[in-house]
Parts: sequence; C-alpha cells; structure tokens
Amino acid sequence: MARYTGPKSKIARKFREPIFGPDKALEKKNYPPGQHGNTKKKGKKSEYAIQLMEKQKAKYTYGILEKQFARTFDKASRSHGITGEVLLQLIESRLDNVVYRLGIAPSRRAARQLVSHAHITVNGNVVNIASYCLKAGDVVGVREKSQSLEAITHSLSGSVNKYSWLDFDKNSFTGKFISVPERSQIPENIKEQLIVELYSK
Repeated sequence: MARYTGPKSKIARKFREPIFGPDKALEKKNYPPGQHGNTKKKGKKSEYAIQLMEKQKAKYTYGILEKQFARTFDKASRSHGITGEVLLQLIESRLDNVVYRLGIAPSRRAARQLVSHAHITVNGNVVNIASYCLKAGDVVGVREKSQSLEAITHSLSGSVNKYSWLDFDKNSFTGKFISVPERSQIPENIKEQLIVELYSK
C-alpha cells in the first residue's frame, strides 16, 4: 500500500498548519523548515506555486499519493455539482477517512493500517481497501475479534461523535455513514478551488 512515510513535522511546518494533528515542533517553530525557513525576506509566490501548495496540503492531510489523487479529481470533474466540493466529498467518503472520523483510530495513518490489516467491516463484510468509497447508509464496524485491540479501545475512550453525517455506537463498535457531508461540514482548511484551477491548466 503506497503512502507517505516521511517526517510529519517538517511537512506541517511547510504549510504552517497541524495537518497531521497536534504538533509540538510546529508550535515551537512556526516557520518553514530548512536553512532559510526563518528569514524575513520572502519572495512573492506565483499563482501556480500557491495552487500547487494547496494540492500538496490536501494530499498530505488525507494521506493520498498523486496518482490516486488525480484519479479522484477526474471522477469529481465528471460528476454533477461543483468539482472542488465533490472532490472533498469523495475523499471524505473513503473508508480510511471515515474510520478516523468515527474515532476508531487517532489518525488517518492509523486508520489506514486498521483497514489494511482487515480489522474493519462494511455492512458486515471485511474490507481491507483504504480507498473504498462508502455510500449513504453503509455501516462501518470493527471485527469482533479486533474489538479488544488496545489501539482501538484507547482511541474510542477519548472520542466524541462530532460529525452530524456520522453516527457511532460504542457498545456495538459500529458507525453509520448517514450521508455524504456538505462542504460546510468538512472542517479541513483546504481551498479546493485552487486545486481545480491547477488541474484545469
């Protein structure tokens, strides 16, 4: 399973946002990494550079590599609706993202691992494909023999159901994907229109 495995704090500092979750390194050094990261002199970024940065931020936030991201954009551009919003909705509907949003895993990286190691079910069937796209009404659960895993119980002990498009029952270890979220329900700070403009060049 292809995924980014490099330094997380370095990437968070590059975008000056805690895209991988709380980050002490970012709090201490809120400027780009590298020898010239803290210099006051900054050149004006080109339109292309700004658009590219936004795409990279989205890819790192959701843990998607270029080929898969481009495929998702292509699917979004062929769908009805505003392309940028549809793009984020498709990404939010991925199984690994929903496992993370439900609180079963503390991060998207951890969620992908749970999915790939066959700990997660969809409508009662084991699904080990992180990019699996959920539909409204699908029920995501933890396999019975995996419910005692410390990583899962620890994550669920501190989680609260904070998304109106998801519903989770801690007693049965199952969550329902009620509907595809509206753009206003997605908390990520991503300017999706810049990504659309980049791919439209």
